[in-house]
Amino acid sequence: MATVAPQRVGYARDHVFFFSIAVAMAVTVVVGFGSHALAGRVDIPGVPFWVHLHGLVFMSWMGFYVFQNWLILKGNVGRHRRLGWVGAGLAAIIVALGVFTGLAAVQMQRQPPFFAPDYFLSLTFLSMLGFGGLTAAAVAMRRRTEWHRRLMLCGTIVLINPAWGRLLPMPLLGGVGGQWAIFGMLMIYAAWAVIHDWRARGRIHPAYYWGIGAIVLWQVAMGPLATTPPIQALANALTA
Repeated sequence: MATVAPQRVGYARDHVFFFSIAVAMAVTVVVGFGSHALAGRVDIPGVPFWVHLHGLVFMSWMGFYVFQNWLILKGNVGRHRRLGWVGAGLAAIIVALGVFTGLAAVQMQRQPPFFAPDYFLSLTFLSMLGFGGLTAAAVAMRRRTEWHRRLMLCGTIVLINPAWGRLLPMPLLGGVGGQWAIFGMLMIYAAWAVIHDWRARGRIHPAYYWGIGAIVLWQVAMGPLATTPPIQALANALTA
C-alpha cells in the first residue's frame, strides 16, 4: 500500500491552514468595520473621499489575500503566481495611501480621539513600514514557498490592526493601553500559525522568528518613536 510522504502531508495541511486564517482575518475586518458603521460611528457622507478610497483598497487587499490562498488550496499555482504582481502593486498603493491618510487625519484632527497626534503618526508610519517591509520580503522570497506565505501572513496580521481598534473598547482602554490590547489580539493569529507549524511539522519555521519578531518590534517601538523630535515636530506642524 502506497504511503504519502510527510512533506506532502505538511504542504496539504499548510494549504488548509493558510486559507482558513486568511478567511478568519477577513471576517475580523468585515465585522470590525461593519459593526462600527452599523453603530452609527461613521459619518459616511461627511468622510473625505480619500478615506473611502483607503478603505476600499484595504478591503481589496483582504479579498485578494483570501483569493490567493484559495487558488493555492485548489492547486491553481500558475494563476496565483500570475496575480502575484497585482498584489505587489496593491500593497504599494496601500502603503502610500496609509501614510497619506494618517498625515491628513492628524492635520484635519480626524484621528481617533484616544490617540495623541504624535502616537497616531508613530502608529501609522510603523504599521505601513511593518506591512510593507514584510510583504516586500515575501515577494522577494516568492520562490521559497514556505518563507513567502509565512512572511505574507505576518504582514497581513499587521494590516488588520485597525479592525481590532474598532472591535475593542478603545475609549475605555486609552490610546497606548488600547494599542497593547490590539497587539494581544494580533498575537492570537501569530500563535495559531506557530501552533500549526508545530503540529504539522514538529518545528516552527524560521520565517516566523523574523515575521513575528518584526511584529513585536513594531509594537514595542511605537511609544518611543512617538517621543522622538522628528515625530514631535511633524505632529506640531500638522496640528498648528
